Amino acid sequence: MLLPGEIDITRHAPKPCCSPEEAQKYTRWLATHHYENFNVVSWLLPKALHQHFYNVYAYCRWADDLGDEVPEAARALDLLRWWEHELDACYEGKPSHPVFVALRETVVAKDIPKQPFADLLKAFRQDQTVKRYSDWDAVLGYCVNSANPVGLLVLYLCGYRDEHRQRLSDATCTALQLANFWQDVSRDLEKGRIYIPLDAAAAQGLSESDIVERRFDERYVRLMKDLIARTRVLFAEGRPLAKMVDGRLSVDLEMFTRGGLAVLDAIEAMGYDTLHHRPAVSKVKQAALLGRALVAHLAGGNSRSNDIATPLAVVGARHAAPQLGTATAESYEHCHRIARASHSNFYYAFFLLPKPKRDGLAALYAFMRLVDDVADEGADLAAKQRGLAKWRAALDQYITGQDQVFDGNAAMAAPASALRDAAEVLPALVDTMHRYRLPARYLHDLISGAEMDLTVQTYPTFDRLREYCYRVAGTVGLTCTHVFGFRDARALDLAEKLGLAFQLTNIIRDVHEDYKLGRVYLPEEDLQRYGVSSEDFSSSEATLGVRELLRSEAERAWQLYEEGSALLGLIDADSRGALWLLVHTYTALLSRIESVDFAVFGARVRLPKAEKMMFIAKARFGRHTEENILEKRDRDRRRTGGTGSRRRAG
Repeated sequence: MLLPGEIDITRHAPKPCCSPEEAQKYTRWLATHHYENFNVVSWLLPKALHQHFYNVYAYCRWADDLGDEVPEAARALDLLRWWEHELDACYEGKPSHPVFVALRETVVAKDIPKQPFADLLKAFRQDQTVKRYSDWDAVLGYCVNSANPVGLLVLYLCGYRDEHRQRLSDATCTALQLANFWQDVSRDLEKGRIYIPLDAAAAQGLSESDIVERRFDERYVRLMKDLIARTRVLFAEGRPLAKMVDGRLSVDLEMFTRGGLAVLDAIEAMGYDTLHHRPAVSKVKQAALLGRALVAHLAGGNSRSNDIATPLAVVGARHAAPQLGTATAESYEHCHRIARASHSNFYYAFFLLPKPKRDGLAALYAFMRLVDDVADEGADLAAKQRGLAKWRAALDQYITGQDQVFDGNAAMAAPASALRDAAEVLPALVDTMHRYRLPARYLHDLISGAEMDLTVQTYPTFDRLREYCYRVAGTVGLTCTHVFGFRDARALDLAEKLGLAFQLTNIIRDVHEDYKLGRVYLPEEDLQRYGVSSEDFSSSEATLGVRELLRSEAERAWQLYEEGSALLGLIDADSRGALWLLVHTYTALLSRIESVDFAVFGARVRLPKAEKMMFIAKARFGRHTEENILEKRDRDRRRTGGTGSRRRAG
């Protein structure tokens, strides 16, 4: 029997034979306070599985600590035997320890055999008696009991019991265990253990004493390179498993693999000296790994969404994958390349959609990006105006199939041939317009907004500014909503409001930078109301008047967000994740601006990459409601927000 306080995790543990509710509360506490990655992993899984994962985790944590945190090997072996007796009692339906009271519920619900739990104890007992491994097979044999059972338990929890998936899981789990071994050489030496196969070390001219005495030289570098190469092969063998399981679990598996490979990368980056140093994967790196895992999943994980039929009565819902000609298919590919290169947060939202809708938004985004570039690049006003006129004429040419005059000095010609990227983008754009019944006037209005940017530097009233915002951002909301699909005409009014809110958020964040470009988007009537002159935007710090002015514009934006959030319930269900992500991110940005008291004259206010990755995960796996679409960090201060792209919402 365990003595009071003999290992740390006895804290908070209820008494033996407690109720299942008390037991589950304890395993939940243990899982969320003892392993920093567990919250993220379990959060990505369906909520119904959370408690089961906590229960299994608690068993593994206790077994691990009994084997690793008790200093005397004999005592550790006694405690591990006691733990196995408790396991036997659990499977006999007589659990007493709180961990097993909770685990019993999981074992019964998921029909999990005892063997994986028992195999883990074999490994922990082996750690008490075996301190060296003669060859590679001996190390792999240890992993069979120390690592592979964990993967099997995860598969059982998620309803997978076939041998093929189990073999792939074994490869991944063994690779993870090996990566930990190579990372923790210095720590294991402190415990008197060497998991490096001694024959592999000997092949590089290293003896056991060289490792114990931490002699780092070229021989050890060669050894680590060999071990890392073998481990990468195992990661590659197990990687297909992520594509053979439920979407939420696939992200976890992909994250495990990327995390293990990141450990190997870190060993290489530090020069392989794990005899003296333990490489670490930073929080920023972990966030990036999660982000890449999510994007990889989103890029390939929506195939089932495409099979959901939607009534043709839905406006913009004709999104069954069309039979595209070669030119149109290539055009969509070109549009995706432009969207990817922009690094816009909008592009991440695309992956939450079925592929046909994803293609449609890529075509719209590429067109808007190229039009925006014409207005932003270079200093020749007349050249910019001619460039926008050419885009307008080229758009009409592709819609009607007829050549258009594109300015007063040009002959009847094919405008698209005179524009870089037009011929590559417009076939996909026009195909999108036909499939989703997009009025051409939206795109012409967007070009008009770019033209306003060339000649209008100030706006006397908010109504005048609203007209500009409609053209550069409201049109974005309207076109996206057609692609999303809707039944109720109110959706278009709400989409326009959200577009205006996005643009106001961008204007507030970029007020200082816009002034440097000679533009003041805030209404002159508002500047006068708060005693602010345009020159106040040139200083290095926002004045009190400027902060009050920006606060009032933020209030306008919040009202628009609150009204526009009703759009979520009016669009197709398969598009709600994308809209949720866009609104949640923009409101997170606005809230961040508020949290720094509108100090937007220094470094550009941004959201941390880790936070944006978390939003993507929530958009993919969470519930999407009007209540949670606005990011709320401080109820008194409003919300939290994020993201933008230049001056336009898109």
